[in-house]
Amino acid sequence: MNQPPSAPGGGYAPYAPYPPGPIVDDKSGQQAPYAPPYPAYPPTQQDNAMWYPPAGQSPYPPGPMVGVYPPQAPSPYPPAGPPTMQYAPAQPYGAYPQPVMIQPGMPMQQTPPMVAPPGAPGQQPTGGWMTIPQGIPNCPPGLEYLTSIDQLLVHQKVELLEAFTGFETANKYTVKNTMGQKVYWAVEDTDCCTRNCCGPARPFDMKILDHYQNEVLHFNRPLRCQSCCFPCCLQTLEVSAPPGNVIGTVEQNWSIFTPQFSIKDQTGNTVLKIEGPFCTFSICGDVEFKVVTNEGNQVGKISKQWSGFAREVFTDSDHFGINFPMDIDARVKATLLGALFLIDYIFFEKSGNKEADRPGML
Repeated sequence: MNQPPSAPGGGYAPYAPYPPGPIVDDKSGQQAPYAPPYPAYPPTQQDNAMWYPPAGQSPYPPGPMVGVYPPQAPSPYPPAGPPTMQYAPAQPYGAYPQPVMIQPGMPMQQTPPMVAPPGAPGQQPTGGWMTIPQGIPNCPPGLEYLTSIDQLLVHQKVELLEAFTGFETANKYTVKNTMGQKVYWAVEDTDCCTRNCCGPARPFDMKILDHYQNEVLHFNRPLRCQSCCFPCCLQTLEVSAPPGNVIGTVEQNWSIFTPQFSIKDQTGNTVLKIEGPFCTFSICGDVEFKVVTNEGNQVGKISKQWSGFAREVFTDSDHFGINFPMDIDARVKATLLGALFLIDYIFFEKSGNKEADRPGML
């Protein structure tokens, strides 16, 4: 190939364009089969005029370019701003594993609180009822209430029909704790003929119901003679929890001067005793029955409380209170509650609105 001339003093001469004409190979001396497809450099003024537009003049035709790009229309959407993040209101622990992000523009929705189903453990019952204690091992269902209390108040409901006519109706009671919270309902289950013919000596079945109308305790009193002249036929009451499973009994001991009862467990062993006063008349004061151990130490009491002159004279709707040790078995507490109802029927239940209080066991 043709070599560029050398510059004096070494190196190459300044760049010079190829001369016009065919290009000849240096070795073969033949003309190259190709020709420059472009004019020789540096370009001339004529070449610049042919390839580039004059300075300051646009190569595109004037006016809008129709058919290539549509004219720019204003956007129907507001200009996009920075993304916003909103969170739902604070929820109780464990409600959500992570914050819930609400999309911008969406209304905030309140999540309803989680409500335990009725009867669930640890739920706070409505209507002034006591909370169900939890984690009580080896305790019959429904007796968990008794494990956390050492005192109960029993209020008998006033029956207007019985107060004005003397017609015996089924007794109903409300059992409360010392804070006034309801613990149980007590309902007598007897027929009309038995109530009006046998009076206070009538046999009965007493159902003890909790807040959810479940029968948690059942008291059964058979028909027995109440006279102290028959020591072989004394009063008894059987306590079952749940119904059909006997957990204790209340048995009257023969005595002439003062009422005596034994509290026995499911095996028949005497765990506590009850000693009553010689006079059971309730005149402007309480009548107390002591709860003692087998050694004679007092650990509690069952008291018939004075409920007012009108209530005492015209009705047999009585108020009772019972105290027992906190640490004794719930089955023994339930049996003591049964003894309270038996004492009510023996000493304080009226027959035809006539007072039946008497000294001793006469």
